[in-house]
Amino acid sequence: MTTLDILPEVTCPPTDLWSDEPPLESDLHLQQITILIGCLERLWQERNNYYASGNLTIYYNEEQLKKRDFCGPDFFVVLDTKKRPRKSWVVWGEQGKYPNVIVEILSDSTANIDRNKKKILYQNTFRTPNYFWFDPESLELQGFRLIAGQYQAIPANENGYLWSEQLELYLGIFERKLRYFTPTGELVLTAAEAELQEREAKEQAILEKEQAILERERLAQKLRELGIDPETI
Repeated sequence: MTTLDILPEVTCPPTDLWSDEPPLESDLHLQQITILIGCLERLWQERNNYYASGNLTIYYNEEQLKKRDFCGPDFFVVLDTKKRPRKSWVVWGEQGKYPNVIVEILSDSTANIDRNKKKILYQNTFRTPNYFWFDPESLELQGFRLIAGQYQAIPANENGYLWSEQLELYLGIFERKLRYFTPTGELVLTAAEAELQEREAKEQAILEKEQAILERERLAQKLRELGIDPETI
């Protein structure tokens, strides 16, 4: 009998696991998660080295599978990974990577858990560098940065925005929604907002061109009234 014959069989936990999250609590949750994912995908459309999702289970240990003690943040981003569709985020199948950024959308039923139990989990187990929570009703926004193993509150700037060094973006409130802002304070637009802005810019350009033509015609008419041929000028 060889040494290999007496080694215990090692069983690896599965990596192809479906998400096991409950339905979103409200339309506000769905709208907010859609905005966070959509704006980041539009801003980072040239990047393929991140994964962003929402209301998706993060499996982080085998004991968790046995107890069915799952954790699915409302929104999270993992950096330095491949951007591709996933059924869930399985830490042991993703080179041990945990989210770099997590955002929880507060509600009456989850606020206490998000502020306490999940905050401790994200700090001590996930070691997630940036954790934010946002209440779509009261507009409470709080952010934390992991410093020496402990979450420290992120101070707001003069506009009330919180800086995420992981995303290199600010998070702040615009029209009662949690939004991204660039380092210079510009709102990161949704696809619909960008389309509207582009359409308005085109309409404005057409209007300015028409106004310029009318002005030239008025000037030409005035010159004719003075006996001057505008074609000779």
